[in-house]
Amino acid sequence: MFSEFDQQIMARVIELAKLGLYSTKPNPAVGCVICVDDKIIAEAWHQKAGEAHAEQLAIKQAQLNGGFLVGATVYVTLEPCSHIGKTPSCADALILAKVKKVVIAMQDPNPLVAGKGIQKLMNAGIEVQVGLFEQEAKLLNKGFIHSMTNNIPFVRLKIASSLDGRTAMANNQSKWITGEEARVEVHKMRAKHGAIITGIGTVLADNPSLNVRLSDAQLMKMNLTTETCQPIRVVLDANLSISIDSKMFSSTGKTIIMTSKETTETSQDIINQLYQKNVEVVAVATDGDKLDIESVLAYLSKVENINDVMVEAGAVVAGAFIQSGFVQEVHVFMAPILMGDKAKPMFVLDGLNSMDDKINFEYSNIAMSGKDIHLTLTVSG
Repeated sequence: MFSEFDQQIMARVIELAKLGLYSTKPNPAVGCVICVDDKIIAEAWHQKAGEAHAEQLAIKQAQLNGGFLVGATVYVTLEPCSHIGKTPSCADALILAKVKKVVIAMQDPNPLVAGKGIQKLMNAGIEVQVGLFEQEAKLLNKGFIHSMTNNIPFVRLKIASSLDGRTAMANNQSKWITGEEARVEVHKMRAKHGAIITGIGTVLADNPSLNVRLSDAQLMKMNLTTETCQPIRVVLDANLSISIDSKMFSSTGKTIIMTSKETTETSQDIINQLYQKNVEVVAVATDGDKLDIESVLAYLSKVENINDVMVEAGAVVAGAFIQSGFVQEVHVFMAPILMGDKAKPMFVLDGLNSMDDKINFEYSNIAMSGKDIHLTLTVSG
């Protein structure tokens, strides 16, 4: 069905899409190449939400270069959109350009599109092929796909630990467990996510900025700036114990404090002080004496339009997320050091009393990050 040339071009389209992995959120990263007579006449990638999509940019580039689009073949990682949102319909743009054929890696999971773009192209007499490098295209936009199909964000849990699975000394000292290379990788991970979740215990113990701290040169390569790279900081604080002078409040970017409805009804003074610092306070459902994780995630998806969430928290919150069943990936940056049995563990987990209760993982990737190991795991059945 797909020629060797088709495969070569779609591989290029995948690489183009990767250029937008950090800057397109909450939109998916998409690449596009236009060919005529087996020659590339234009290529583009979606650069930022609200701006022109990859197909529109490629069409414009081809036209500026004097290209004749009638009879062209268009390769794109994601089904062209069929609706008019912040930008015009890409399917309509391709029809207007009178292209002959569109090769699509994967169908768009967005219910607003979900096959409608393909059908619109076919109704206009354009040949459509779907499925070339589909798995590679899906890997590009795990968060977008998960959010569109589950109505909650894709959750990655990040932990820095010693070889013996410890995350801080008994006195809370944890700087620095891992080396500089691993820390830079973590900041890149933060920049890729729409929100970072932490617990009030971590905030009170470490007073973190919880922001992205990368050089201008590094951010430029990611198509970001100091302002646009910052995810939303989300603090789980059921009793509003946070200090009004917390360091994160002076950092660039938005902060949300998630608390219980009962607390919002009795803590108006601290809420007013937080609002004066441009900090939002949001009441979510509770599960016993803790905030309900599903409610937290649902709010971030529905209200903040977040597709990817990164959890950076202490053992209690990390354990709660693992046992909630909403974590899709665990990223462990493990340093070649020992911290001893008095140091704090990676997780506090309830109800694990026998080997039958153990939680199983699968390694999906193992890589070096400087002198440290970056383990990527998924929860297995």
